[in-house]
Amino acid sequence: MISKRRSLRTAVVGTLGAASLALAGTATAATATTHSPSPVAAVQTDQAAKASITATPSTSSVRAWQLFRVTGKTTGIKAGGNVTLQQKQHGKWVSLPASAPVSRSGSYSLGVKLGLKGKNDLRIVNGATASPVFGVTVR
Repeated sequence: MISKRRSLRTAVVGTLGAASLALAGTATAATATTHSPSPVAAVQTDQAAKASITATPSTSSVRAWQLFRVTGKTTGIKAGGNVTLQQKQHGKWVSLPASAPVSRSGSYSLGVKLGLKGKNDLRIVNGATASPVFGVTVR
């Protein structure tokens, strides 16, 4: 009688082992499927696409090295993030040492002095987001 029980026990353990291997194989197959992008990634992409900056100079003409202000609003940029003034020089955008933090309401105000005489094409940037180009003439 002992040998029958032992063989029955071995058969049950063998069957359970095979069943668990089959289940493990199914679980592995289920995890091998491709996953679609998470909704969080889609939301972050939409927010980056909606970022914008406006810029308005306080005057359109100044003397060389005269202080003027550039003010504007931002959307999609975190409060405390910096916006930087860029000037077009020889066909390339060059960042000037003038930056300002974005307030909680999304606005900023930047004091600027320019020395390059003539019409200056300027814009405000934050990362890949840029304002429309505006001009200030330095006389």
